[in-house]
Order: sequence, then C-alpha cells, then structure tokens
Amino acid sequence: MISGKVWKYGKNIDTEEIYPARYLVHFEPQEVAKHAMEDIDPKFAERVKPGDIIVAGHNFGCGSAREQAAMTLKYAKVGAIVADSISRAFYRNAVNNGLPVLAMEGISEQVNEGDELEVDLELGIIVNLTTGMKWQSKPAPKLILDIISMGGAIAYYKKTMK
Repeated sequence: MISGKVWKYGKNIDTEEIYPARYLVHFEPQEVAKHAMEDIDPKFAERVKPGDIIVAGHNFGCGSAREQAAMTLKYAKVGAIVADSISRAFYRNAVNNGLPVLAMEGISEQVNEGDELEVDLELGIIVNLTTGMKWQSKPAPKLILDIISMGGAIAYYKKTMK
C-alpha cells in the first residue's frame, strides 16, 4: 500500500521534463534527485516528500527511453506514478528500478493537486482519502509486484537466481 500527497501534471510528460539531458553526467542519487521534474516544476525536488504520488494524463514518460527518468523519481522518493496511460519504455524502466507505476484511464480528471491518495498495486485499487472516491484499475501482475517489492530487477534477479 502506497499513500501520499498528489503532484499533478498534464499529458505527454516527456523524459526530458522528468530528468533533463543536461544532468545525465550526474550519477549520485542525491544529486540526480535534485533535478526531478525541474523543467516543468522547478520547486518539485525541494517540496516532494517520501511516498508522494505523481498523477498525470496520457503518455507519461514519453520521449527518450532513458532509464534515468525513472531513476530520478525513485531517488526523489516518489511513492508511485499513477497516470491515464504510461509510455511503455518508461513503465519498463520504472519497474526495473523498483518505482511503482499504475495506469488508470481518466484518473487525472478526478484527482486534484494536493489530494491524499492511497494506491494498492496488488489489488489495483486507488482511493482518494481527501474526497472518499475509489477506483478499480487492473492489478499489477505478480512478477511486476515481486520486482518492485525487491527494489528493482537487479535485486530481484540476484535473489531469484541463487
């Protein structure tokens, strides 16, 4: 179960907006996290709290397939991404890095910035604790849940390949 405050963004949020290419020279998690969402929300990295949830419109994470976009949100301690739809490359990169993602058509129209959400990936349930609204999405497959719960693909494979 993931719960946190909503940070709301529009549709077609590009990987360049999530983590600008000019910072690809940085590798330290703390430095990378400082630049999360910088080009569309310059104060995001300063204000986001561990567990907070990004809610967005269609095609979140479009553009480059750079893995650093998902990594920067994980390093910024974002609890989950919930969007109307998620770019396939971003979805895979997020799972591989242990960042929970859930697609729920129409969610961006029903949630406001600052709302408190609770997300259950296993059951596919999203609850808006602010308004009391509840939605049913498609639950995440067991393999995806296992990879995310272990912190990403590398940790998952190290543990399961023994």
